Amino acid sequence: MRAANLITAAILAAAGVLVVVDAVRLGTGWGTDGPQSGFFPFWLAVLLIGCCLAIAAQAVRLTLPVPFVTRKALGPVLAVLGPAAGFVVLTQAIGLYVASALYMGFYMRWIGRHSWAAIVAVAIGFPVATFFVFEKWFLVPMPKGPLETWLGY
Repeated sequence: MRAANLITAAILAAAGVLVVVDAVRLGTGWGTDGPQSGFFPFWLAVLLIGCCLAIAAQAVRLTLPVPFVTRKALGPVLAVLGPAAGFVVLTQAIGLYVASALYMGFYMRWIGRHSWAAIVAVAIGFPVATFFVFEKWFLVPMPKGPLETWLGY
């Protein structure tokens, strides 16, 4: 567990240092019209680096040989990872909205054991609401598939 914590803290701290360097390049001060482009990324990266240092210090003090993950605990993690990876692949093939409907429906039934009425309501209602929010109101195009093309989007 100690090694996993130290490696994770080091990788995240390195990413934080990279963000700090780029934020300094953009400007981290306060201009006449508000914060410069690097202001918020800079402070978020500083916070990330501070948290990484705290995790590393805690990992160094950790004396119990605790495994990173047990075999029993790995099952639920993989139960979440599998459908999530499938969702990413499906998004490329059939678009975000249809893939999210299938993902939520599958996940609600398989993991949550919800009723079919709840599954249909959420699996259809959420992607439709998301479509209107992003495509119609914010005018932000999301990945679309054959169904949206057939519907004229």
